[in-house]
Amino acid sequence: MSFSKTTLALGLAALVSTTPVSATNIVTSIKPIELVVKAIAGDDMNVSTIVPPGSSPHNYSMKPSQRRALEQADAIFRVGPDMETFLNRLLGGEEFAGKVVAFTEASSEETEAHHEHDHHHHNHGEGEDPHLWVDPRMALDMARTVHAKLSTLDGINTAELDANLERFEQRLNATEQRIKASLGQLDGTSLFAYHSALERFSEHYDLDLAGVLTLNPELSPGARHIADVQNKLRASNQPCLLTEPQFNRQWWRSITEGLNVTVSTWDPLATDIASTANGYIEFQQSIADAVLECLPK
Repeated sequence: MSFSKTTLALGLAALVSTTPVSATNIVTSIKPIELVVKAIAGDDMNVSTIVPPGSSPHNYSMKPSQRRALEQADAIFRVGPDMETFLNRLLGGEEFAGKVVAFTEASSEETEAHHEHDHHHHNHGEGEDPHLWVDPRMALDMARTVHAKLSTLDGINTAELDANLERFEQRLNATEQRIKASLGQLDGTSLFAYHSALERFSEHYDLDLAGVLTLNPELSPGARHIADVQNKLRASNQPCLLTEPQFNRQWWRSITEGLNVTVSTWDPLATDIASTANGYIEFQQSIADAVLECLPK
């Protein structure tokens, strides 16, 4: 009797150990990180995101089901302590040790309490902009980090991960060259962004980002800052304002009233991009397309 039980147990153990790769659970904090992970994990691995479209990654309130998903995850990817502040306390727990990959460190030794009060921690002590994912070079670094982490998980086909990383790098390079060529037409156009999320993309592609409307998109800027921005808009050549779908449109309309400003919308949170292995490439192209809307018609 005991022999057959042992045999059964061994048989079950064998079944468990040959579980396919799709049983691996990956949780990411925001959609753009999900896209980078998908590029490496491929379309078969289960990758989910915590912060839904339209919600702020700074002060999101998690559902109990999302907390459970984090507890059951094999790996968790996030930007870092200055971005998804709502995760800081939870992910500091022992049960998450070794599971969490953050792409940035905390900007300084600020206390947890300070983070709790300052949800939108955009002005970092080190001056680091946390919107890494809009820069294709940063995204490639992130993809390499994802590859390194996923390679350590049980039952993972590392040859497949290697091939996915190589394919991603090739596609990204080709897309980057194409975008660089197309954005060359924008010479002489002054870009204004709703908030600092566009800065890394602008720097990477040598765009003229003449001004940022608000450093903290959850607070309306002061009167002096608004006056400064209006003066810059008036003085600039072919000004174009790049807004974001999740933020209040009313007050930037009042800022640009009576001024000849082109308006285009881009989405740093990649809300409408399909979550596939090619999603990040499509996301890069979507930013470029939004910026190209600034060209004089």
